[in-house]
Amino acid sequence: NMPKIKSAKFQRGSTEGDSTHGPASSSSVGRTLLAPNTSIGQHFLKNPAVVDAIVSRADIKSSDIVLEVGPGTGNLTVRLLEQSKRVIAVEYDRRMVREVLKRVEGTAREKNLQVIQGDVLKIDIPYFDVCVANLPYQISSPFLFKMLSHRPLFRCAVIMFQLEFAQRLTAKPGEELYCRLSVNTQLLAKVENLLKVGKANFRPPPKVDSQVVRIELKNPPPPINFIEWDGLVRMLFNRKNKTLHAIMTVKSVLTVLEDNYKTHLSLNNNNNLHNSSTNNNIMMPDMKPLIEEVLTSTGYNDQRAAKMDINDFLCLLAAFNAKGIHFS
Repeated sequence: NMPKIKSAKFQRGSTEGDSTHGPASSSSVGRTLLAPNTSIGQHFLKNPAVVDAIVSRADIKSSDIVLEVGPGTGNLTVRLLEQSKRVIAVEYDRRMVREVLKRVEGTAREKNLQVIQGDVLKIDIPYFDVCVANLPYQISSPFLFKMLSHRPLFRCAVIMFQLEFAQRLTAKPGEELYCRLSVNTQLLAKVENLLKVGKANFRPPPKVDSQVVRIELKNPPPPINFIEWDGLVRMLFNRKNKTLHAIMTVKSVLTVLEDNYKTHLSLNNNNNLHNSSTNNNIMMPDMKPLIEEVLTSTGYNDQRAAKMDINDFLCLLAAFNAKGIHFS
């Protein structure tokens, strides 16, 4: 079973996080006075045991550049600096930027910390080897996909997510939480659940428990057009318990696929375009029987997305593409 970290008991007046780690304990009293800004999803991690577990499972080498997202008051930052060559911390809240810089001011590791103030979803992320993130849960999905598409490849990311979001990342076909997020993440990465973190480990406590996951990008990445892959997966998971035939032969879907067919011909300068006086005269196949032919020949006609695995979706996409049917 996966370990679960329960809240540590602190004596009245003790600081949040590890005042025993690093040289910053002299300023710790001031740190506790900073109020989390819950409007931007701030919840300070206050249990040193969780901090230590995250650092341990990130398996940081002394030559590593570590990207930390959401350093907050700097408890985790100090520990990362002890283990790595350099830490690049991205923080949205200007108050926290000042706080985390104050933690290392005048210490030997001050020169090894770079703090970027800004929105991690909007900035260009510099090179890094390992990512460690305790971020607002409302940006979990866009941040995850920013990481999954990041190049050059990094070694791993250790990220704190809302418990149910983390469970979706590792859900298997047939399970209740299996969804588009599960399929897309597992296509691009290996995901491992590391530890559950109870809500009492944060100030203020969030409404739900959390889970720390480790993500390693597949190297080499799968040789597919991800935009097109996601187009197919999104279409099928909109009604994941319906058969593929029921989903793909409704008029609205057929219209989209016909438009995609025309666009694809146009982009590839297909001769059909030059043999007609206007684009409206393109020789279009009858889309519904073409779809049915692919579904029948591949054996997926009566399958449901909720029970299909990554290989099933790869086979299906290849079969559709071979017939000129595209999903981007």
